[in-house]
Amino acid sequence: MSLETVRAFFSTHAPDIEIIETPGSSSTVALAAEAHGVDPAQIAKTICLRVGDETMLVVASGLARLDNRKFKDTFGGKGRMLGPDEVVEVTSHPVGGVCPFGLPSRLPIYCDVSLRRFDEVVPAAGSTNSAVRISTERLAELTSATWVDVCQ
Repeated sequence: MSLETVRAFFSTHAPDIEIIETPGSSSTVALAAEAHGVDPAQIAKTICLRVGDETMLVVASGLARLDNRKFKDTFGGKGRMLGPDEVVEVTSHPVGGVCPFGLPSRLPIYCDVSLRRFDEVVPAAGSTNSAVRISTERLAELTSATWVDVCQ
């Protein structure tokens, strides 16, 4: 179960971070913002993309949109979002619960600068009704993310 891999990740790397499970779905930015009482922009959405043969995760502010030109300039090609089955295969997380924690294998992880305006963000935690509250810098540190500017 994907939530369990995220639990194991935090148990090992950041035992002080608590996974928050909500009774209802928090699988969209709007639902997550409502469930956690934050601005939608403070939700850290994780997008699974492929450029050529490279699969990557981009974590961005909930209201940010990928900028095709910036993305292509940064990664050397057009990003293609993976379909739901591919996302589960690559991350073990269902769409709506995708996060950069507890992955079955190492993937390049990028944090968009749209997150930097927040001290704390709320990314999903491996299921459609779980999340964590985490400082923006700690999110990047724990996932060995590289900061990029690829959103509008």
